Amino acid sequence: MCSDVHAIPRLYPSIPHLPGSRCADDRTVSTAQARRCTDPAAASGVVIVQEKLDGSCVAVVREERGVVARGREGRLAAESGNEARRWFAAWVAERAALFEAVLAPGEILAGEWLALVHGTRYALPHGPFVPFDVFCNDKRLGVDALASRLAGTGLPLPHEVHRGAPIAVADAARALGQGGHGAIDLPEGLVYRVERGGEVVLVAKWVRPGKVDGCYLPENSGAPALHHWTPP
Repeated sequence: MCSDVHAIPRLYPSIPHLPGSRCADDRTVSTAQARRCTDPAAASGVVIVQEKLDGSCVAVVREERGVVARGREGRLAAESGNEARRWFAAWVAERAALFEAVLAPGEILAGEWLALVHGTRYALPHGPFVPFDVFCNDKRLGVDALASRLAGTGLPLPHEVHRGAPIAVADAARALGQGGHGAIDLPEGLVYRVERGGEVVLVAKWVRPGKVDGCYLPENSGAPALHHWTPP
């Protein structure tokens, strides 16, 4: 059992950027960490590169009272001023038994909620939620362990672009192409995960230069909201 989730001020930490990423004000990994991800000559364990999705980072938490939907910052999704976050809360509540089977008490399942179009449009070949991490006491599960947890649930993992030795961002971006989630616009970017013996030792991201966050949101576009999914 994990420690009480209420002791965790933020449910999902910010992932640092690789050099060349569109960083904004976020932090960048060290040169040594970047080499472990991108330099084929660096001995670093297994490098798994996944498509970075463009939606809302949310979490399903198994608390004492049961399964609860929250935003990455920890607030209850059901009480959000964002309609799509409230949809997420209702969607999770309808699948409480599924998430109780996936998560141990205190565990946090983080993922991307793709109901609302943010800065990338998708023709989704699956449902609106794509999990990418399980946390227990701030420790991430490895990709294969998460895949095992999700087997048979119908919940997809992020599209895997590469697995093996470190790979340069330019090569991974070419391999990504239009990605595996039906991106209509260019995919947002990549997430690099370095694992050793199934343990996650490093996570870093690359966001495509020129990517404009939230360009389809009404407050930025001046147009009505677009949705990949709405409640039935």
